[in-house]
Amino acid sequence: MKPDFIAFGIILDDIVLADGRTSMGVLGGGGPQSAFGMRLWSPYVGLVSGVGEDFPEEAERWIKDFGIDQAGIRRNPVPTARAWQVVEENGKRTQVWRVSPEVIRMQLMRKMDRIPESYRDVRGAHIGIHPLDADLDFVQEMRALGCLMSIETFKPSERLLTRAEALRLFEQADIFSPNLEEGYSMFGGDTPQGLLRRMLDLGARSIALRMGQEGSLLVHGGSRLAVQVPSVSVEVVDPVGAGNAYCGGFLVGWVETGDLITAGLYAAVSASFLVQQVGLPPFYPGMAEEAKLRLERLRPGVREIKL
Repeated sequence: MKPDFIAFGIILDDIVLADGRTSMGVLGGGGPQSAFGMRLWSPYVGLVSGVGEDFPEEAERWIKDFGIDQAGIRRNPVPTARAWQVVEENGKRTQVWRVSPEVIRMQLMRKMDRIPESYRDVRGAHIGIHPLDADLDFVQEMRALGCLMSIETFKPSERLLTRAEALRLFEQADIFSPNLEEGYSMFGGDTPQGLLRRMLDLGARSIALRMGQEGSLLVHGGSRLAVQVPSVSVEVVDPVGAGNAYCGGFLVGWVETGDLITAGLYAAVSASFLVQQVGLPPFYPGMAEEAKLRLERLRPGVREIKL
């Protein structure tokens, strides 16, 4: 079956946690984590990225175990993109590349000619962007195919976005999902509600503002009524990739149901599985049933917040 949803980018993460523990060559890069968040709720998910001949067998096995389509994964002679992921006690993550800019460009560049024909009519796609170097021309091309685009920022901005930059971003993002630090760095403000108001005033369609253990704030269109969805109460072992998984779950929930609360619940549950171990969760029978149980336990905690 052809995918309904796709994610972009594979990196091998060399993770250093705050307590000194390390895990080398962990499958990451945003694409697999986003694909996992999607796959928890949809059977039709694909990945798009370049990888080298050094791509680990266990990483490929994980993709196969979850039934994620591999037509968009291209093997080539250069190394797989790789980076240090240094996680501090407060959860802040610093990424340091271990490969050259040429390798990064070869493996991770998003271009339409790298999208398989079988992916040209997907219903939704998720990508991460640099706040000041967003590949919005590519996003526009995907949207022209009828694809709903979910965008998250993968780092804080070095400065506030200009009004023109913000308008251009929200013109192309059907869903926009920064975390608090990233949101403040792009738009200013000193409260989550104030940040949401600033983004709405600039034309944001749907916003999923991620706030870590405080959950997330969701709002759609010009509404002045936001929804707060709590996080799932689980032991946090490694937060790397939780935001990607959140966005993947949110995208599927929004496309499949058009309901903001359901999308937020899908997202929170997807993120909860990511943080429980270093790297991606292993597949196990009953995972889908566990996801539904977590969703129903979480639902009573949803509340409305006036902006």
